[in-house]
Amino acid sequence: MQLRHLANKAVSTGLQAAPSPAAAVDPTTQQQQPARPDSIDILASVGMLTYAWDIATDQLSWGENLADVLADFAHVDLSTGRAFGERLGAQSATSRFDAIVMSTGSDDGRGVDFNAIYALAPPRETGGGPLVWIEDCGKWFAGRDGRPIHAHGVVRVITERHEMERRLTRSAQFDALTGAMSRALLAEHSLRLLGQPEKSRKPFTILLVALENLFALNRTYGYDAGDEIIIGLASRLRANVRVNDLVARYAGNKFAVLLENCDVEQAKASGQRLIDVVAHSPFATTAGAISVAARIGAVVAPRDGRSPAVLFQHAEEALDAARQRNAQRLVCYATSLARDNGRLHALQISDSVVSALNERRVELAFQPIVSAQSGGTAFYEALLRVRLADGVIVVPGDILPIAEKSGLVRLLDQRVLELALTRLRADPSLHLSVNASVTTLHDPEWPEWLANATRVYSGVADRLTIEITETTLIDDFDKTRQLIIDCKRLGIKFAMDDFGAGHTSFRNLRLLDFDFVKIDGVFIQNIIKSEDDRFFVRTLTDLAKHLGLKIVAEWVEDEATAQLLRDWGVDFFQGSLFGSAVIPSLPGAAHDLARRA
Repeated sequence: MQLRHLANKAVSTGLQAAPSPAAAVDPTTQQQQPARPDSIDILASVGMLTYAWDIATDQLSWGENLADVLADFAHVDLSTGRAFGERLGAQSATSRFDAIVMSTGSDDGRGVDFNAIYALAPPRETGGGPLVWIEDCGKWFAGRDGRPIHAHGVVRVITERHEMERRLTRSAQFDALTGAMSRALLAEHSLRLLGQPEKSRKPFTILLVALENLFALNRTYGYDAGDEIIIGLASRLRANVRVNDLVARYAGNKFAVLLENCDVEQAKASGQRLIDVVAHSPFATTAGAISVAARIGAVVAPRDGRSPAVLFQHAEEALDAARQRNAQRLVCYATSLARDNGRLHALQISDSVVSALNERRVELAFQPIVSAQSGGTAFYEALLRVRLADGVIVVPGDILPIAEKSGLVRLLDQRVLELALTRLRADPSLHLSVNASVTTLHDPEWPEWLANATRVYSGVADRLTIEITETTLIDDFDKTRQLIIDCKRLGIKFAMDDFGAGHTSFRNLRLLDFDFVKIDGVFIQNIIKSEDDRFFVRTLTDLAKHLGLKIVAEWVEDEATAQLLRDWGVDFFQGSLFGSAVIPSLPGAAHDLARRA
């Protein structure tokens, strides 16, 4: 690490800054050249402070710029490790002492690297103030007994960075609209309860609460009123559960309520009470008072599942049963329920998909992606649509989960790509992006199939973009990276979809040769109202621009949002403000799309 190397070099040459050498004269020009700063000067100029700690005597020596870097502690005694440790903030997860004295490393004569991040609390006698977060790195060296006897390093203040990371973490853990915890955080709590010793483990319940007819409410009263109802539902749920119970935003119009120490009979009573609470009084919105109803699917752990994923799946199956016509509003999961309803539903969907493939009823809807600056259409996203035998159009969310389990998703992806390539060949002015599932991406035969397809449809590969979700990368990073390399040799572009929803590291993102990133619309839709979403999206755009990636913002639905994103340097917009997805007709697909967008 260059920073640590520079720190070690600086401290090893002494803590007092050496006098700068006299300016040299260039013999060719007879002009005086600026003096070259030493390592201490460089560190000081970028806000870094060197130190040396004699652990045997506990003496702590600092560089001359102590008052500049640690201004809040300029008049505090920091001459010993003990005195420095007394300034440690309670929120610190570690300390310099832990990183060095408690280290399990072994010194081979060259020292042992250490790194610690902790908080320092300004003294009350000087007015106190907020915590100052510190990054501390360097090396420690061992005495004859192998234990640390001396250490040196550098510290720098990272309070602003720490706050940014804290806010990013909060954005990932809590829903910006409602303040409820995220589904991921709910899974962590469920896993903790499931991991308790069997003798002391108590049953707990997860109630999956869904609003009825939110789509109709949005169309009737507007999306703002729909958001207000969702916010009100979260508040009403929190107000009607125990202090230790948890409320999480599960997805869209669904909330999950985790009830600790709750068995089946208690789950039924609690679920019915929440149904009554939701229906008891209308929700106040800017469009007026609106009455809503809820349905609930319930699971009891560990009886109905010994992992969060299984519990969530079973809760969804119970909720599906509660949503059936003439069904009870509260349904508790049972094995027979899953076997009967789940199997029947899966078979029906699988049969519908197979019939649609055989009878050429798989179609594409095209949604424009426009230039943020000019407003002109840059390309289109080709979205899967399945037309059932009765003419009803089905969207991917209704069929893909079952199609993935039944192995049909690869056939759907293949058909979508064939249709897209056909469109591209028919219209040389058209540029398209298509989605590919994780099942397809990890199919060892797919790269060869794709290469053959681009040869058959020659001259279109450079107008095709394949979108893969950020969460897909976690499954098999190396395989995904190789796939991108192989496809880009064909001229195909790649986009990371749902950027911000997964956990891609900066290093991994830099190693993947993406052309675009599409910021997840969940973070875009409330960007005007939510400071957290604005902070998160701004951070994502800065990261993408730093990596040289083109940025697409999804779910852009109003001009205020568009202008804000435009000012931040977002390149493309996709959303209802610029056109919904439509199924065009050949020939002249691009012109037809442009008229209807």
